[in-house]
Amino acid sequence: MSRYDGVDLQLNVPHSARMYDYFLGGFTNFAADREAAGHVLASASWVRDAARANRAFMRRSTRILARTGIEQFLDIGTGIPTSPNLHEVAQGVRPRARVVYVDNDPIVLTHAQALLASTPEGRTAYVEADVTDPDGLLAEPALRETIDFDRPVALSLNALLHFVPDAAGAYELVERLKSALAPGSALVMTHVTPDFAPEEVGRIVGVYEAAGTALQARTRAQVARFFAGWSLLDPGVVPLPHWRPDPDEPPVPAADAAGYAAVAVRS
Repeated sequence: MSRYDGVDLQLNVPHSARMYDYFLGGFTNFAADREAAGHVLASASWVRDAARANRAFMRRSTRILARTGIEQFLDIGTGIPTSPNLHEVAQGVRPRARVVYVDNDPIVLTHAQALLASTPEGRTAYVEADVTDPDGLLAEPALRETIDFDRPVALSLNALLHFVPDAAGAYELVERLKSALAPGSALVMTHVTPDFAPEEVGRIVGVYEAAGTALQARTRAQVARFFAGWSLLDPGVVPLPHWRPDPDEPPVPAADAAGYAAVAVRS
């Protein structure tokens, strides 16, 4: 195992965050990640477009929520920094915004300084934790010191929950996270679906599972279930590129995004 400043980076094991970095054209990925990502691209060459569409949705949804007045953001499944990061977008609208990033990939820790570059008025923090342990995640001191859970929080679970199968309690852990948030909070999510390209997505699931990473694509109805009890913002649960698209962004066909996006608010 390779180590950097005492952190076990597991460079010989593909990791979903580093594969995602590769799809985005980043440089923080290694041979095992590139090999697995190559198998994914061989199954569906549009995955690069899907990754970029997902990133564009993050920017749009963050900007919109910041404009509604939300000043606190909890981004779980952060991944490797790719500018503009969520805090850059949020603080570009609200300089006082507070942002906590959460990831379980040790290599993200080595990039935490880039994630912590806050505006003087705002604050950012990084927590190494796992979404499959929501109680442990919510108890992290750095999270509690940065986020006031008596005030609205935007919870971002972008491109994350398809890595948590039903057997691992995906719906239950989301309900636990939702229950910790005050009225006026938002749940932001993107999720892989088999609805548009079932055969290709099926092959992608096989590639990830062969690399040791569980992946469960979900239908629109299954994705909508994560938002139960909260009010969906227009246009609801829609193909990723169709959620309030920016006319300046290059168009991506729904089938090439192979995912749904939605934002919901707690009344």
